Amino acid sequence: MEGVFNLAKKNVYDYVTERIIKQLEEGTIPWQKPWKGGLPINYISRKPYRGINLTLLPYSGEYLTFKQAKKLGATLKEGESKNWHMVTFFKFNDYKKEVVNKKGEKEIKIKTYPILRYYKVYHIDSFDGLESKLDVSEHDPIESAEEILNRYSEVPIYHKDNRAYYQPKNDVINVPKKELFETIEEYYSTAFHEMVHSTGHEERLDRFTNTDQFQFGSESYSFEELVAELGSSMLCGIAGIEDVTIDNSASYIKGWLSKLKNDKHLIVKASSQAQKACDYIQNLSSQQNIKEVNENVA
Repeated sequence: MEGVFNLAKKNVYDYVTERIIKQLEEGTIPWQKPWKGGLPINYISRKPYRGINLTLLPYSGEYLTFKQAKKLGATLKEGESKNWHMVTFFKFNDYKKEVVNKKGEKEIKIKTYPILRYYKVYHIDSFDGLESKLDVSEHDPIESAEEILNRYSEVPIYHKDNRAYYQPKNDVINVPKKELFETIEEYYSTAFHEMVHSTGHEERLDRFTNTDQFQFGSESYSFEELVAELGSSMLCGIAGIEDVTIDNSASYIKGWLSKLKNDKHLIVKASSQAQKACDYIQNLSSQQNIKEVNENVA
């Protein structure tokens, strides 16, 4: 893959943008989440949590109580004792009451009342000595993609849970672990997507000027998703792995375009912002480099 980085970046950007537009015109397959382990589940029973517990548990993955973990020989990691989460359930109690029926006879009626209870659970990552039971895949790293990841060291990438997101407030990225992805290429595509988001920070390319930039469903949020996925596709093109990821990327972009009245002209506008982000990621921009990137794209 050594020759991949010798390609003219502008040509890769144009190539990816044109290919995305062509696929949108031809129709795309439905988007597929590229990693496994969507809902939080109990480590022992393997049953997914339901109802309000989906809100109470902040991460996907496996949970269990301290007692369950101790029984399996696991120990709580240092500093994790306060990182428990509440899981609620209803316990049904019977209440007996003596009443007089229409015949004047005494009889016992039983009424059942639900009582809300809770117990504490920990994410599996809070313990030493436990192996995840989730289906995982063995992947070999791709050198060209790893090079892009390694060049961009400004924002730390964590693998705390099975969600992919960029958190502007703390300026951190989270991506599910590599082994949870169906293909290693989709792992890089997802990481690149969040990296592009992070370039919008005010200390970098400063795209997040609108207050609703990260308000789900807003127009600026939808447009930012176009920028991030186009940027991800461009970085995949530079790494030489776009053939594996571009179908799902096109489908993802189509979904957000529908929020913007399917205006394909926005692809060209978003592409310009995505190019800036890709240049920034590859150049590890100083303030001077930011100026050069903006001037070159303009």
